[in-house]
Amino acid sequence: MKKLNNPGSSRRDFLKNSVKGAAGALVLSGFPTIVPAHVLGKDAPSNRINVGAIGNGRISRGHDMPGVWKHDHARIIAVCDVDRKRLQAARQLVNDHYSKAAGKPYDGVKAYEDYQELLANKDIDAVIISTPDHWHVLPAIHAVRAGKDVYMQKPASLTIAEGRMLSDEVHRSGRILQIGSQQRSMPQFKKACELVRNGRIGKLHTIYVGLPIDDPKESTAEQPMSIPANLDYEKWLGETPYVPYTEKRVHPQADFSRPGWLRCGQFGAGMITGWGAHHFDIVNWGMDTEYTGPVEISATAEFPPAGTLWDVHGPFKSETVFANGVKVLASNDYPNGVKFVGSDGWIFVTRGNYAATASDPVAKDKQSKALDASDPRILDSVIPGDGVHLVESKDHHGNWLESILSRRPPIAPIEVGHRACTVCLLNHAAMKLQRKLYWDPVRERFKNDDEANAMLSRPQRWPYML
Repeated sequence: MKKLNNPGSSRRDFLKNSVKGAAGALVLSGFPTIVPAHVLGKDAPSNRINVGAIGNGRISRGHDMPGVWKHDHARIIAVCDVDRKRLQAARQLVNDHYSKAAGKPYDGVKAYEDYQELLANKDIDAVIISTPDHWHVLPAIHAVRAGKDVYMQKPASLTIAEGRMLSDEVHRSGRILQIGSQQRSMPQFKKACELVRNGRIGKLHTIYVGLPIDDPKESTAEQPMSIPANLDYEKWLGETPYVPYTEKRVHPQADFSRPGWLRCGQFGAGMITGWGAHHFDIVNWGMDTEYTGPVEISATAEFPPAGTLWDVHGPFKSETVFANGVKVLASNDYPNGVKFVGSDGWIFVTRGNYAATASDPVAKDKQSKALDASDPRILDSVIPGDGVHLVESKDHHGNWLESILSRRPPIAPIEVGHRACTVCLLNHAAMKLQRKLYWDPVRERFKNDDEANAMLSRPQRWPYML
């Protein structure tokens, strides 16, 4: 993995100001070069990383567990879910994979209904957290406190306050945490950001972000149902308020298709974080704002009528302004991807044919041109040795595993993920308040706005409080 060249003052400022005391000393002094014995488990010479998978639904089965088990130096030895049906299906899935790989029966995967019990297993070195958005931060904090390294699905948090707590906790612990912003490990996004950072489109002034949306018309009235015997619904709700169970609010019982919680504001913010966490991360990477944030945000959005089950935003438009003067315009009306516009041209980057899961909302949007520019010669431009060269990763889960062994930061560390998530949540706050907001990215507070600052956190239900 190439070392980041000239990461800029924004990263240095973060290291100096964000984490104080022992945490700051840890970050500034770098990571240890000798891997502690507990990182590799009892069989240290093999360099095998024993992994536990927390949350065994759609993204875990189709993306995260396969992303880890394809690497010979990692082994998934435990799974965990509050739905026993999904838990046993995950255990079977992993056992079957290793049985096929070994050419003989394998039955070595342990199943846990409580992630705290999984974390207490000293044979486990690292965990994948593929839970719903409202269940990201608490298990991640408990994991790093238990000495585990973490791969966690984006967005980084349900609220900005939670994200700050998690980032600080990770830096205090010295553990590795990789955010599942896998676009950083796709070559077209790295190339686009390098070209922008090296001035190939002149002075950057505007960025367009195209996101998919959930159609507000699909929302339906709530229909309470009996809680399935296999689901610990109380624990699934976690920190959020108690509401009656209905399958459309949680996840399908018959398959692993797209779950309903993605469209419930109680558990997330909708596509502004669901896909926004990916694209705003690329925005930050391309203009070197990974360790700061915007200063002004305004937005409009359509929401379903009050009282409907699925209540996240639909069509929207937003404008986010950074201290460097760059405006970021986001909308569902733009092509899915990120378009950087400068004084000398533009670069557009998207996933192309890539989709993390079969039920990805844009899986059918087969965009063949993943990287485009106003002038093809921009894309052929060569970055000199003394130019800005970004960290290279060809495999996002593999990059995480490399970081566990080397103790060097992964390509998508927690603070970077927190800052990208923050931009999304600021957009969401502006959608809700329908007025311009002014943000202080150092203090991470709105300026002279008590109503907006009240949205930085949410009441948390006992005993799932941070």
